Amino acid sequence: MNRRSFLKKLFGSTLALIGISGGTYYYARDIEPKALNIHTETIKSNIIPSTYDNFRIVQFSDTHIGFQYTLEQFTELITKINDLNPDLIVFTGDLVDAPDRYNWDNNLTELLDSLKAPYGKYWIYGNHDHGGYGTDIIKNVMDEAGFQLLQNTHQLIEKNNDRILLAGIDDVMLGRPNLNETLEQANPDLFTILLAHEPDFADIAKKYPIDIQLSGHSHGGQVRLPLIGHLYTPSYAEKYVQGKYTFDSSDLVLYVNSGIGTTRVPYRFLCKPEIHVYTLKNE
Repeated sequence: MNRRSFLKKLFGSTLALIGISGGTYYYARDIEPKALNIHTETIKSNIIPSTYDNFRIVQFSDTHIGFQYTLEQFTELITKINDLNPDLIVFTGDLVDAPDRYNWDNNLTELLDSLKAPYGKYWIYGNHDHGGYGTDIIKNVMDEAGFQLLQNTHQLIEKNNDRILLAGIDDVMLGRPNLNETLEQANPDLFTILLAHEPDFADIAKKYPIDIQLSGHSHGGQVRLPLIGHLYTPSYAEKYVQGKYTFDSSDLVLYVNSGIGTTRVPYRFLCKPEIHVYTLKNE
């Protein structure tokens, strides 16, 4: 960490200790974590077939159920996602916070199963999914709930004989991501969306024929301060933290979702939980 970064984080942490007290502490712990933001984006491209005009993809990520985020809150989220009438649903990792300590039952599976999207439900592993011996447990839950895992593989999404390509890699931190394997025999001329839990993977993805990368993991920083921004993000979410990013050397566009739940500390400040709604358009 260089001197500038150190001073920024020291100053930010001091303000946080002073500011997150009293009413601000209450807001950061009990109000903002429940204040869901529905973030809409229109994605335009001349390689999106016109049959996909107004095709809606809903992304949710990083629910971290079990750490200050309950099944009752998750039930409300499911209702809100279904009310958006998505054509396709993607989950970009970290379902529960600690798989080895979570009290697994059928309720979570039934809630996930109740999500409806005519063109499918897809997911990828996050680092918390692989952690805590959760790899097989979470896969079984998602399988039973009708979600298809994209683990270094891709899937063609077909509509009226036209196609777009949806790909997903294994988790960068605890998995074995392999983008060459993921895109093996994939048609590079198709509009391609990559699901990658860690947003900093975009520095690799931008070298491939990928149009959009959807990520989570960062929680948007979770606690952000005016003029300073986020105080902390995990590994592989240090360059790209929140929102939309473009690259000079590539046509790739990266969207980083701020996630639903919290982890490490049960606070959100100036960083509301969010889901993304992407509407495709032929340009």
